Amino acid sequence: MSQDTENGHAGNESRTPGTGADLERILKRESSSSRAVASVIAAVLVIVLCGYALLETAVRAVGQPPWLVDPQTAAENIVALPDGVPPLLLGVTGAVLVMAGLFFFLNAVLPGRRARHLLQDRRAAVVVDDEVIASALARRARLAANVTQEQVMVIVSRNRVLVNIRPTSGVPLDADAVLAAVRGELQEMRPSPLPEVRINVATAGVIGA
Repeated sequence: MSQDTENGHAGNESRTPGTGADLERILKRESSSSRAVASVIAAVLVIVLCGYALLETAVRAVGQPPWLVDPQTAAENIVALPDGVPPLLLGVTGAVLVMAGLFFFLNAVLPGRRARHLLQDRRAAVVVDDEVIASALARRARLAANVTQEQVMVIVSRNRVLVNIRPTSGVPLDADAVLAAVRGELQEMRPSPLPEVRINVATAGVIGA
């Protein structure tokens, strides 16, 4: 999301030379989000569970009372489910497990994406933050609509650009001209994938802008 400013909007722009497989790998890395956080969480959970199971097994092997739950008793209780467990507690536990499983599953199968677009360039691989693109489009929309910078806000996503404009009261605004101007700016940038542009003109105007 970006609101136009006179000095532009700061963002990340990456230019990395390369060709072939190296270039494709760089572009994929720069435009895809890392799954390191989910991997670390999964690894920590597995380590904790395995460590606890090992501790309880060792305590049982030396004839000491269980630290928290006896492994054999825990296994018997799991097999006997849902007997002895309140339905509400069972439902909450199941919902938590399903949400955790869904989180890790979606992280594994869905293509993670950063808020960035690839720009066409014959000499380099150019990866630009969506905030930078939004700032440039907001400036073009502001000039086409003849409004102040506070009256234009642009939101850029992977496949869509939403231009929100608050017109000045009593001053007509040509939405088609703004749409054409923003599309023209996108055509000059040539981001990949090329998002669709939508113009949203507020019904309430700004007084004295």
